[in-house]
Amino acid sequence: MGIREILQQTEHRPWVLPTGNWRYYQEWNNAVFLHWQVDLNELRQFVPDDLVIDLLEGKAWVSLVAFTMEKIRPRNLPAFSPVSDFHEINIRTYVKYKGKAGVYFLSIEGGAKLSCQIAKTLSALPYRFSKIKRTYNHYYAENSLFKDRLELNYKIGPPLTEKTQLDKWLTERYALFQDTETSINEFEIHHVEWPTYEVALEHINVNYPRFGKLLSGTPDLSHYSTGVKVIAWDKKRYEK
Repeated sequence: MGIREILQQTEHRPWVLPTGNWRYYQEWNNAVFLHWQVDLNELRQFVPDDLVIDLLEGKAWVSLVAFTMEKIRPRNLPAFSPVSDFHEINIRTYVKYKGKAGVYFLSIEGGAKLSCQIAKTLSALPYRFSKIKRTYNHYYAENSLFKDRLELNYKIGPPLTEKTQLDKWLTERYALFQDTETSINEFEIHHVEWPTYEVALEHINVNYPRFGKLLSGTPDLSHYSTGVKVIAWDKKRYEK
């Protein structure tokens, strides 16, 4: 599916597409979603006061998404695989800003040093390098500086024939909000609805000590997706 066709599929979006030209293209492929229901007070200490924590039926959630970033490139320029292709893990929660729902990243790990440096410089997102390896049904990441570790063996199941409200609430997000010392930055994105599958977690070890109890125990819900092609617009900056 080409970019024009992707931009024409908008029925699943909560608001209309942004105006103006998109800025970046990227693919988020072979994604494993791990979701935990968390204590709101525990989560609040990790989210800036400018952002409202988004709740579903009064419950707060944190998700770990492990996937492979591919073909990321600016508009009108080709992808360069040594920089544009790398494994990524993000840990995110769900927020609102100025009435718009989106995600907030607690952490972003990339498996390529140069890619992390470029992404952090251009976006001000909290990218950092970790050693990451993956095969068809195995994902491993380690960061010695933060003492972080992810070990995951999984088996992909059948597609979800009918998504619940929670399934969509956790995956269909079209804005990202991130804080700096002086601003809240908003990034808008677009893609078709995630093709989502069941996933069986055969082995899981998630150890991110600085996030305390947020990623504790077995996830409350898990998904797998073959991936989406993503269109991203340039950031909007809101002074604090």
